[in-house]
Amino acid sequence: MNKLIKKADVLIEALPYIRTFKGKTVVIKYGGHAMTDAPLKERFAQNVVLLKYVGLNPVIVHGGGPQIDQMLDRLGMVAKFRHGVRVTDAATMEIVEMVLAGRINMEIVDLLNRHGGQAVGLSGKDGGLMLTKPLTAKAWAESIEKDLDSDGSDADFGFVGDVKSIDPTLLLKLQEDNYIPVIAPIGTDREGNTYNINADLVAGAIAAALKAEKLVMLTDVKGIRDANGRHLPTVSRKDVQRMVKRGTISEGMLPKVHACLDALAGGVGKAHIIDGRTPHAILLEIFTHKGIGTEIVA
Repeated sequence: MNKLIKKADVLIEALPYIRTFKGKTVVIKYGGHAMTDAPLKERFAQNVVLLKYVGLNPVIVHGGGPQIDQMLDRLGMVAKFRHGVRVTDAATMEIVEMVLAGRINMEIVDLLNRHGGQAVGLSGKDGGLMLTKPLTAKAWAESIEKDLDSDGSDADFGFVGDVKSIDPTLLLKLQEDNYIPVIAPIGTDREGNTYNINADLVAGAIAAALKAEKLVMLTDVKGIRDANGRHLPTVSRKDVQRMVKRGTISEGMLPKVHACLDALAGGVGKAHIIDGRTPHAILLEIFTHKGIGTEIVA
């Protein structure tokens, strides 16, 4: 009986959050170990479908770097990186699009649908959702807070893009019709060239365009830590900016943090960086008092 009462207590704890967030949009960047571990994939789908059933509007943006590497290896193609960015020529771009907008996107859509959701797979090409421009060395240097050594090519990344603008019309229509959008980070420019875009940046831009209540980043770390390695449950936007300048936040966390800051500047209520390896991480962060990751507030 005590176990049953505890389960009821969990539901009661979630009630004020369900009431507060009903009808609000939550953009979830899906990546890391949660995308490759079978039990975690199942729990992710359950979490997202539950959000929809209790009245929230989840929007999923996914990555897929490891899966792209696996496909390139199978085809005998060598993955090339410059300053942490996948150098993407025309042949590689075909593989990237096939993996992201094809295999991975359809797998996530199928998983959500099997758990009772109504998911629709998209890329930035669909419905004019995302207008893209080439990613410059300067823009990437700003994202990772680092001076890039010039190698004579101005760090040309090929068909790697940056978000120029988002038109949320299609997403709003899908939400109105009760669908869960699942977005692959692929976009085009005005000339019709296709680009691969960092999924963190896409998630931040889409959250801002939708004026989402929350942006949730699934990662393989617990959240943001201070200079002494202590986990920070809540930080302000200004605190994060100071930590970036001091080098406390660095490397792979920088693009995620910048995406969160851009989302907050664009009108998003809160941004969350959470450990997707924790079962039911999304529900624990949104519907409990303590949460499990780091929330960044404006």
